[in-house]
Amino acid sequence: MAAVVRQWQAVQPGLDTGPMEIIGRINRCAALLQQAEDAPLRRAGLSRPEFDLLGALRRTGRELTPGELARETFSSGAAVTKRLKQLTERGLVERRGDTRDRRVVHLRLTDAGRDLVDGILPVQLAYETAVLSGLDGPDQGELAALLGELLSQLEGRLGALRT
Repeated sequence: MAAVVRQWQAVQPGLDTGPMEIIGRINRCAALLQQAEDAPLRRAGLSRPEFDLLGALRRTGRELTPGELARETFSSGAAVTKRLKQLTERGLVERRGDTRDRRVVHLRLTDAGRDLVDGILPVQLAYETAVLSGLDGPDQGELAALLGELLSQLEGRLGALRT
């Protein structure tokens, strides 16, 4: 990223590359983390989006509808439907029809799904701890706070732009 900024500054010296330096680094970190952090999940036969669905069902501790799962995981309804089909076929998620409204489906983890999440979460967290080990605790806390603030601002601004 530093080389890209130097190149832009050489071509257009008056250009403020500050935003590019931040967003470019965030994007690069995200791409590298996505490649690396999913290794424990891949070993368990899961993709990150599948694990996110299973994790949402586990951490909320209750049945969720597909729409609620989409909101919990910031996914589209179509993506959730596709992933749920695969997770149901693998015996990790169960579907239950609503007794009052047959159009509504409730989803919950099976025992196998709960065991899988409970087994892989410590491994995933240990892996993520190792990935972040180059930053000490206070730096990690500061980075988490800054990213949380940025995320909150972006969700508000970009969410308003979509409507």
